[in-house]
Amino acid sequence: MFPFRGRPISFQTFHTIFRALKYRNYRYYYYGQSVSLIGVWVQNIAMGWLVYRLTGSALLLGTIAFALQIPSLFITPFAGVLADRWDRRKIIIMTQILSMLVAFALAWLTLSDSITVGWIIALALVNGVILAFDTPFRQSFVPDIITRREDLANAIALNSSLYNMARFIGPPVGGLLIAWVGEGWCFFINGVSFLAVIAGLMAIRISRPHRAPGVGSIIMQLGEGVSYAWKHPSLRYLISLVALSSFFGLPFQALLPLFAAEILGGDSQMLGILTGSLGAGALAGAFYLAAMRNTLGIPAIAFRTALLFAMALSVFALSSSTLLSMASLVAVGFGMIVHFNSTNTLIQSIADDDKRGRVVSLYSLTFMGITPLGSLLAGIIAETIGVPFTVFAFSFVCLASALLFGTRVRTVYMSLVRKIEGRR
Repeated sequence: MFPFRGRPISFQTFHTIFRALKYRNYRYYYYGQSVSLIGVWVQNIAMGWLVYRLTGSALLLGTIAFALQIPSLFITPFAGVLADRWDRRKIIIMTQILSMLVAFALAWLTLSDSITVGWIIALALVNGVILAFDTPFRQSFVPDIITRREDLANAIALNSSLYNMARFIGPPVGGLLIAWVGEGWCFFINGVSFLAVIAGLMAIRISRPHRAPGVGSIIMQLGEGVSYAWKHPSLRYLISLVALSSFFGLPFQALLPLFAAEILGGDSQMLGILTGSLGAGALAGAFYLAAMRNTLGIPAIAFRTALLFAMALSVFALSSSTLLSMASLVAVGFGMIVHFNSTNTLIQSIADDDKRGRVVSLYSLTFMGITPLGSLLAGIIAETIGVPFTVFAFSFVCLASALLFGTRVRTVYMSLVRKIEGRR
């Protein structure tokens, strides 16, 4: 379906794709998340539609995305330092409990007809703070429960498959639930779904939880992590690529309600179909990565899928056909998830273990802390030139950044080879 040269993957066995599930702790983590993430996507679709129903404004849709993600710009780097110091499992349990309380607050306000755009922005901001703190802990936690490094790439890909399976299932379900029972019950369902991931995390047993010694201040260790990532050419190239793709590529998601209603003339179910199409492509991409046996092909895959993401996004931006929009979003989802997850895998594979939390936090910062700035800018520009032309212009910046990264693929490949050989 997607034209990649060579044969980097094999789909011969089911066991190959799901081999990370042989780890007991990872199974608890995976199955708990499988329930919770569907609830998260039901809430996401309900929140976007609720804001559109209340305001009909592209700027406010961008503002909500901004409020949800901007805390990452300030919190995630410091959380990455703490992720190298504290017990990751306990912190993740705490953040999931707090996210559950936010979902119940949204449900109560909506069901009692007290919800306003101001409340939505405030709770999105609170949720953003929680998420900004949680992400470096959650992403650097996976190697704690995967004891063999050769299975790490598979575990990261399976995490992505889980997230995108939820993206595939949650939005259509959310669209139906909005029509049947309203947005408030969608928020309540998400709150209940957090119980699954909390139970899974509490069942995990790690003999020696990761706690790096807290040598020096948080600011000093943060500076050390930033300096390390900047001076390492491969890490600098990877993080820069993700930063540009995040700022200019990902804001289209905040504008999907406008594409559904104003470009394609649909309703909440159309929004669910579009988001589900994006999730279907992303899910296929996640399984594509999970089936890879050899990680040495990942640098080239990261480059090719960055190109695919940009080109498919440009097609979606100008489409006025439902079928073409769905097909292009499948390609966008595939390119997006393989591009971002392959860079995540490369960063975690190349970075030194004692700096992994801090480097991962910089990766998280690029798509969580920078994306809201792009969403806000996209919302402002869309008010002037329209949503389609805004997304189309942004897609060309993504294309240019991908082509620039293509000139650096060899450097990243050699860094990966040296790291693999050094572990043997």
